[in-house]
Amino acid sequence: MNDATAPAPSSRPGPARRLVLASRSPARLALLRQAGLAPEVMVSGVDEESVSAPVPGELARLLAEAKAEAVAARPEAAGALVVGCDSVLELDGQALGKPADAEEATARWKAMRGRSGVLETGHCVIDTARGRRVSATGSTTVRFGEPTDSEIAAYVATGEPLEVAGAFTLDGRAAPFIDSVDGDPGNVIGLSLPLLRRLLAGLDVRITDLWR
Repeated sequence: MNDATAPAPSSRPGPARRLVLASRSPARLALLRQAGLAPEVMVSGVDEESVSAPVPGELARLLAEAKAEAVAARPEAAGALVVGCDSVLELDGQALGKPADAEEATARWKAMRGRSGVLETGHCVIDTARGRRVSATGSTTVRFGEPTDSEIAAYVATGEPLEVAGAFTLDGRAAPFIDSVDGDPGNVIGLSLPLLRRLLAGLDVRITDLWR
């Protein structure tokens, strides 16, 4: 056959890498999907109370690493890029996760209103195919409004603050009680897409190659 008529090698990229989210958070899943990604979900089962650190930002990162590591070790995650995240609110130097009950959520909101806190979200990405890992913490300052006692009671009664770090979230019923944020709003919701892009780049993976 004449070489001039031979078909040219394909320039199309290979199949997209599998992306696994090591979290049951519907907010994180929604953020990834809105960005054109289609992650599988594998819940880590990590006991968060067993992880400790001297400062909130480090705690968030260590929790994210623990979750990503737990999922990356599973046979069903072989070859995938595993993303682990965890969030805590830093207020008065303390790391505040999900409140234990409605009473704690109410007290938390009364302490936060009219003040500012820093939402710290740890991110960890593990490339199980190459045995590489990167991690970092994103920080966003949150300025709380001044909801009344009755508004706080109504919000706590919805059950939402019991399911989220800091007893609030930007993508739910607490939004009217947040005056402003300084930084990436996605980081407050649970996952910073710009930070994820930079972490993937550190593993020589372009986020655009993961689009579905």
